Amino acid sequence: MTIFSKIIKGDIPSYKIAEDDFFFAFLDIFPLREGHVLVVPKTEVDKFFDLDTDFLSRMLVFAQPIARAIEKSFPCNRCGISVVGLEVPHAHLHLIPINSANDLNFTGHKVQVTPEKLKLAQEKILGQLA
Repeated sequence: MTIFSKIIKGDIPSYKIAEDDFFFAFLDIFPLREGHVLVVPKTEVDKFFDLDTDFLSRMLVFAQPIARAIEKSFPCNRCGISVVGLEVPHAHLHLIPINSANDLNFTGHKVQVTPEKLKLAQEKILGQLA
């Protein structure tokens, strides 16, 4: 069972943003930028493109309102999307408020966030989803 499956199951606490029967979205606790959200299928599949095409399209539809809420919640040009998949062997995508392509650099500096800042970011995004 991956760490993401444990988060989805509730064994590990998270800052949940959205959930349906197939997907779970939550704040990254080691974000590139404040408001960085992970979107994860509830099915454990290692590689993103091993998900079937219907599932991939539904994942983007699930992520779309979250991306819009991120754009309204944080100062940014847009919500960027990235699929890296090296850290956790469970398909996932990153939704990150960005102003430039450099904001998607996973090898660079990560934002230091406190539980209070994560809770505030969660509230901002949830407020825009409502």
